[in-house]
Amino acid sequence: MKTIGLIAGNGRFPLLAAKQAGEEGYEVACCAILEEADPSIEKIAKHVLWIKLGQLGKVIQFFKKHGAGEALFAGKVTKASLFKGQIQPDIEMIKALAGIRNWKDDSLLGAVVRHLEKQGVRILDSTRFLKNRMPQPGVLTKKKPSRSESEDIDFGWALAKEMGRIDVGQTVVVKAKAVLAVEAIEGTDETIRRGAGFGKGNAVVVKVAKPQQDMRFDVPTIGLSTLKAMHESGASVLAVEAFKTIVLDPEEVVEFANRHAISIVVKEK
Repeated sequence: MKTIGLIAGNGRFPLLAAKQAGEEGYEVACCAILEEADPSIEKIAKHVLWIKLGQLGKVIQFFKKHGAGEALFAGKVTKASLFKGQIQPDIEMIKALAGIRNWKDDSLLGAVVRHLEKQGVRILDSTRFLKNRMPQPGVLTKKKPSRSESEDIDFGWALAKEMGRIDVGQTVVVKAKAVLAVEAIEGTDETIRRGAGFGKGNAVVVKVAKPQQDMRFDVPTIGLSTLKAMHESGASVLAVEAFKTIVLDPEEVVEFANRHAISIVVKEK
């Protein structure tokens, strides 16, 4: 049986990827990040090693031990952890990050990917096992956006693409063609709460892939937590990019959106 490596961050993405990999006949060797990954990954993956942020040498040794010549990233890491002293870089991580010019997501993750591949671990498209959760263009919900909300989608889309181009974030919150929030280090759900709170109802959330999106990491992902943040803060529309967005638990997401009169629009660039 072929073994595939998995570097697991937070959320359900790693669990779903590991489950699907197993169903496709792979043994999963998972490096689970402490204080990020869901402990239930131990019930799904064949081999699990818990690591701290920065322990890249352990990742390399673990994958080589289990014959995982291919691996993928799944789930985000809370980037704020980097600024709270929670990262403990080992010699391999120091080598990987030597010479990077900034701490943007693409710079950090790109450097790690290049180092892993130099060590003989090829990094796959992170959506490899979740292609069926990446929707085509259309409206997924019963409720469609109004004309003004559609205009806000177009307005927010251009802005979100620009924010992605400079690798700031993937999500913006807008209303009446005004910017309420732009995602930075806090992540999507907190951006929604912050921005939609200013809108006092009917805010539009737009989440897109970067123009230069590397599908091996940081792929746009939404789930129930996204919709709950919208409902709590009064956002009425979520627009995401077709073929480049993972929808975790799509049936539950759509059911929740329908129950709370939220529109989910999937749009091509």
